[in-house]
Amino acid sequence: MHLLISHAAPTGLQCQAAIAGLELPHLNDLLGLLSPAPPLMGSPDTLTPLAERLRANNLGLLGPDGLVPWAATDAQHLGLTKTHGDAGWAWITPCHLNVHSNRVQMDDPQDLKISAQDCEALRAAMKRYFEQDGITLHPLTNGTWLAFGEMFKDLPTASLERVAGASIDAWLPRQENARLLRRLQNEMQMLLYTHAVNDARSARGLPTVNAFWVSGTGTPATSPLITTERLENVDVLRHAALCDDAHGWTRAWQILDSSVLADLLVRVKAGKSVQLTLCGERMAVTLELKERPWWERIQRRFSTASPQQLLQTL
Repeated sequence: MHLLISHAAPTGLQCQAAIAGLELPHLNDLLGLLSPAPPLMGSPDTLTPLAERLRANNLGLLGPDGLVPWAATDAQHLGLTKTHGDAGWAWITPCHLNVHSNRVQMDDPQDLKISAQDCEALRAAMKRYFEQDGITLHPLTNGTWLAFGEMFKDLPTASLERVAGASIDAWLPRQENARLLRRLQNEMQMLLYTHAVNDARSARGLPTVNAFWVSGTGTPATSPLITTERLENVDVLRHAALCDDAHGWTRAWQILDSSVLADLLVRVKAGKSVQLTLCGERMAVTLELKERPWWERIQRRFSTASPQQLLQTL
């Protein structure tokens, strides 16, 4: 079992300040029993967040920053690459943008709660405009479409995690082959402003869909790395972390400690194979069960960092 806890130490000032007051007894016990592997370094400035990079590596999806081939992998699974090939795929995520005087901010698309019917109606309305620019749209989920077009080849794009609940300005692609995307965004804003789906959403007090975000670009390797054990992603800290909601984030950590980490501690004490990765923006630390002499185990109990100290380094 290998658990990945993302957003373990978000960069928001409120959540950072809350780390010192966390009470995580089960994580504390795990730190005394598990040994750390060499950490993986990251940065808040990368297009691909560290937790996403870890998930991609585990699945054998290798690629430069902003070019992890998530969309192309989905297209492969759906058999779409047999027609179009592996290169030129992207995720298109309908979203809601709030325009302020000094920034444009995106609401978390997960909060839009778009129904399957509304998602398909929006795709049908937008499809013709995308096709004029050589982009075909395929259904994928209620919140994401698959897109294929030449402009997406070798176009680095920022993960949706970078812009959900945040300003999009620093993350917009500004390469020459993204010029058509900027024009297409303007056209979609005009189209969606009076769309019947948005009229119905407004009547129900729901945020409208007024834009889209492009991500998941990249071309799969011809021979992907095969991994033996899949990561189990634990993202219960995500929503509060993106909102910099210290109270909600602290509460989510407490629930996590008393449930998932309590169960993990039972497995560790039973001598079962366990790995736990705690991931922040700057660093990810993987802890694993290793055989050690009894005196080293006792010494480690008195020398390991506390959960608070460890999280403040991530």
